[in-house]
Amino acid sequence: MATPRQTTGQRGEEIAMRILQEAGLSIVERNWRCPAGELDIVAEEIGPDYASGEGDARWLVLVEVRTRSSTALGTARQAFTPRKQAKLREVAGHYLQEKGWRGPWRIDAVAVQLERSGREVAVEHIRHAVGG
Repeated sequence: MATPRQTTGQRGEEIAMRILQEAGLSIVERNWRCPAGELDIVAEEIGPDYASGEGDARWLVLVEVRTRSSTALGTARQAFTPRKQAKLREVAGHYLQEKGWRGPWRIDAVAVQLERSGREVAVEHIRHAVGG
């Protein structure tokens, strides 16, 4: 049986997946794990190919979802701390190496703020949330 924290996290991930798909991203996998940590959502998106300057490329988008049902410990966006960002860079390196990804990639965040009842209060998709 899931704990209340797990239930809140799962609800946030479902909302994040909906938001990402509505924005045109394709979900590749969820909850990818390695010894260094976890990626909540892995997606792909077609976007500008900045390396060649010509046309579009398939981007790999590694997504961290932060969900809060209270602001007692801060908002969902505030939960995306520098320490968490450093951990995501580490986990991203493992993912890229394991999958042999050679194209463009980025780390996005989705901040989901809920009421205690589970109703959405705010959802924010932050593109390029973590720099390399």
